[in-house]
Amino acid sequence: MSQGLAITSAMSTTSPPTAELNWAEGPDGYSLALDGTTLVCRNAKGRRLKSVPKKVRGSAEAERLTSLAQFLERHERECRHSVESWLLGSLPVPAATLAQVWPDPTWQDLLANLFVLPAQGGEGGFLRGVDDNGRIGVVDLDAESTWLEADRVVLAHPVLIEDLDDVREFALELDITQRLPQLTREVHHKPSPIAPDATAVTDYGDAVFAEQRHAVGRAQRLGFAVRGGYAVCRVLEGGRSVQARYWIGADSPDYQTEAGSLIWVDADERPIRLTDVGPIAWSEGIRMAELVYAGRTINEQESQ
Repeated sequence: MSQGLAITSAMSTTSPPTAELNWAEGPDGYSLALDGTTLVCRNAKGRRLKSVPKKVRGSAEAERLTSLAQFLERHERECRHSVESWLLGSLPVPAATLAQVWPDPTWQDLLANLFVLPAQGGEGGFLRGVDDNGRIGVVDLDAESTWLEADRVVLAHPVLIEDLDDVREFALELDITQRLPQLTREVHHKPSPIAPDATAVTDYGDAVFAEQRHAVGRAQRLGFAVRGGYAVCRVLEGGRSVQARYWIGADSPDYQTEAGSLIWVDADERPIRLTDVGPIAWSEGIRMAELVYAGRTINEQESQ
């Protein structure tokens, strides 16, 4: 058997296969199950109902399944946070760690098909499986299944992926999908030249929001923290904690506000010169500013 065939047979698909629902006996002949994290019900004839009857929802079995659903939701959030932190920081992840978490369907669903690279350098591919010995199975850019000879891998931030457009096109050809947006994430490269003493990007400083709470609400809905009048995006790059901060105002929530500069600060709150901002921190900071900026109040002149 060829190496490629052996690997393919051992690897999982993009997402774990859809499992049959595990029905549990409820009151009065009803049965209950979790469809993902949603409580569902069927009657004594086996017909699935559009909603769970009130008398069934208050049963002990329904409460048990609801508690389980809440646990699964917390687990998914925790797993997502970990994988996103690895991705946004391009942090080396031990293969042994991936082998430990891979059997968990939640972890596997989030990790499957992310583009990974050996931490020590070399060609990478789309993550398709991890064996018990910690070997990382990928589909490489020649559409071949192979094992990476690496004890640590990097979940590559897209700004660091060489020939990103080609990798994206390849993924489309193979109908590769990702639970976490890696290849579809917007990337922004630092322009050149940049003034050596510059510490702020002012391109997004003309945004006006009818009310300050509109800017705050938009930033928070997009997943950014808001502190001290800034929308904040934290990145760990090269082992260094960096925050991108985009000023959106700190006046009364119902007052009009005007955005300001985008800056980056280090762990000690000191401004970082733009020339010293790393590629991931730059890309994520510009991405944050553009997303928040897009929600500004559009005046008549802009709309023409």
